[in-house]
Amino acid sequence: MDNNPRNSWYDQRLSLEQGHFLSAPDGPFRKRKWASLDPALKLFEQVLRLSGLHGRGVNNAKNVSLKPITFQLPNLPAAFDGYRILQISDPHLDLLPDLSERIVSLLGGISVDLLLLTGDYRDRHDAAPETGLAILRPVLAAVDAPDGKIAILGNHDPAAAVPILEDMGLRVLLNQTIAIQRCGESLHLTSLDDVHSFYTDAAHRALQETVEGCRIAAVHSAEVADLAAAAGIDLYLCGHTHGGQIRLPWGGPPVRNLRRCRDYSHGQWRHGAMQGYTSNGAGVATIPIRYNCPAEVALITLRRPG
Repeated sequence: MDNNPRNSWYDQRLSLEQGHFLSAPDGPFRKRKWASLDPALKLFEQVLRLSGLHGRGVNNAKNVSLKPITFQLPNLPAAFDGYRILQISDPHLDLLPDLSERIVSLLGGISVDLLLLTGDYRDRHDAAPETGLAILRPVLAAVDAPDGKIAILGNHDPAAAVPILEDMGLRVLLNQTIAIQRCGESLHLTSLDDVHSFYTDAAHRALQETVEGCRIAAVHSAEVADLAAAAGIDLYLCGHTHGGQIRLPWGGPPVRNLRRCRDYSHGQWRHGAMQGYTSNGAGVATIPIRYNCPAEVALITLRRPG
């Protein structure tokens, strides 16, 4: 009997990747045939070109900026007051490789304690992961994070990405909790595998672990926010939606790409006592454009109240 949790995770993940169904918190669903959407997407992109809006959308997509955000957490230990987390989500770097250089330019002179990557490092499902992931290397080299560089997987990241990311110096966390120590006090980070397409009960069990003190959850999407809040998580950090990528000037995004917890598709939010943040993401998916939804890298500062 194999008691290695990583091996058990790998077998489940590979089974989902190779099968006809994927898995969400509310149950399995049949895989979408992306090829069937290609004609509609190409037509939409052509309409944008003819209207003169395509170039503006591409420029918007490349204009990623650093977004400072502060969270006051009542349970935050005094030793972590002022703690800084750099969250990079959804770069999809093989779709717009120039983004890597742009992100690197944002990071010069920034001091952070922890680098947190919340998934979707490449865009193409039909290509070997090495090509898309390699573009991430300059970004990682630009960040000095004394407490480590942590990565989770998104729905675009296969199981085969794990050893590649680890070879880059990242610590890949899969449905597990680690404790960050400072001056005898602890901050707990629970990091899950993607719950949008590859949810398993191991993700729920990781949230339900008995952990005393302040807890942060790193999840690719907001789709288990209710479960995390019920488990006593203090702060939930995620991405996946790109903030909608295209948002209407007079309202929210037409597409949220969430099966549950759909109110948490972008920005800061709260579920009960738990605070949350859904990053707009650094990159774009499928079509390299953005409208009314700026790309971002989040610089998160944790504070005690008062």
